[in-house]
Amino acid sequence: MDMQTLAIIVLLGSFFVMIFLRFPIAYAVALSTIFCLGVQGLSFNTLCQQMVKGISSFSLMAVPFFITMGVLMGSGGISEKLIALANACVGWMRGGMAMVNIVASYFFGGISGSASADTASIGSIMIPMMVDQGYDADFSTAVTITSSCEGLLVPPSHNMVIYATTAGGISVGSLFLAGYVPGAVLALSLMIGSYIISVRRNYPKGDKFNLKVFFKQLSVSIWALAAIVIVVFGVVGGVFTATESAAIAVIYSLIVSVFVYKGLDWKGVWRELSECVNTLSIVLILIACSNAFGFCLTTLHVPDLAANAVTNLTSNPILIALLLNLILLVLGCIMDMAPIILIATPILLPIATGIGLDPIQFGIMVVLNCGIGLLTPPVGAVLFIGSAVAKRPMEKVVKATLPFYLCMIIALLLITFIPDISLFIPKLFGYVPTVTPVWF
Repeated sequence: MDMQTLAIIVLLGSFFVMIFLRFPIAYAVALSTIFCLGVQGLSFNTLCQQMVKGISSFSLMAVPFFITMGVLMGSGGISEKLIALANACVGWMRGGMAMVNIVASYFFGGISGSASADTASIGSIMIPMMVDQGYDADFSTAVTITSSCEGLLVPPSHNMVIYATTAGGISVGSLFLAGYVPGAVLALSLMIGSYIISVRRNYPKGDKFNLKVFFKQLSVSIWALAAIVIVVFGVVGGVFTATESAAIAVIYSLIVSVFVYKGLDWKGVWRELSECVNTLSIVLILIACSNAFGFCLTTLHVPDLAANAVTNLTSNPILIALLLNLILLVLGCIMDMAPIILIATPILLPIATGIGLDPIQFGIMVVLNCGIGLLTPPVGAVLFIGSAVAKRPMEKVVKATLPFYLCMIIALLLITFIPDISLFIPKLFGYVPTVTPVWF
């Protein structure tokens, strides 16, 4: 056995062993990197250098700003306004409260960018409200956790910034624009599933659509929705970079939460900022360690080996695309979202572009796959949060979520095989795809 093969076995073997032993992901990444460097006889200074290099990025500064913006907006009384707006839009349908839940998550996702924040914020209001109106508690929880994944696709999503940085040379603005239609496709898929279940179980309708009520709720919610305009169109229009727009959005969200909606006082602001520090420390440590892990993958030519292994299995591009999704879904069952993006992107992106998947389209696929992983045991963080908020056993929530898994898989397949779902809006703003899918 040559040194390269031994180093790869040590790197990946020790990493997955520690994952299955439930090591904290940052420890697993860092320790497997140390073992790999030791086998190769390289200095451990390389680890420190690569960790520092991983977080010494101007574009990555947008990540803490977006997280802070989401926390301030989510704690500042935004949820109730967006739920009322969603109710004015779709509450009249059969199973109206389920539809409201899904649409409210689409709106809120454009502010928080976090499935966990969406579940905790929207779920704490919507689940008791749905149960009071006659909806099954497990169904209500399943709708909440699955619709929360819309927030991962609808900008501004800090996970998209992580993907853009990891993939290299990807326009954050184009990636932001690419998320709107896939987010809507996911929402529509979930709404169809919810409607079918609601008809079968005879769940109630809401009040009839009222244009006056709609405009009233829109006027109340416009301050929250304006944050999306600042970020997305500021970046796309070239007014500011993603990092600058994120910083401006933090200031805007602070003003709206404290002075407009008055959902936070200054004591609450400091409390939320302290929570942000805890979250950011975890994210930045993961990014730093994963960059060192990625350095080992690159120097050992693991992406090339993985590409050759996949293409040796089959030369059919459709099967390769399905295989990429399967790999990401399996990783989502055992790893959290950020590590998957950081570790899998350098390996799988060359394979994806080789069959004609545009890097931006593949980014949307990665994010949605990881989102589905957040809902699956044993590491499904959003599944755990939803179960805790609803005070329901996880097993029953998983059972109720099964039809919605199917809805999400259908949305994923549409995004995979219809490029314009992701690329239509970026193309309108001048984005030129770098590749063409070979199945067209």
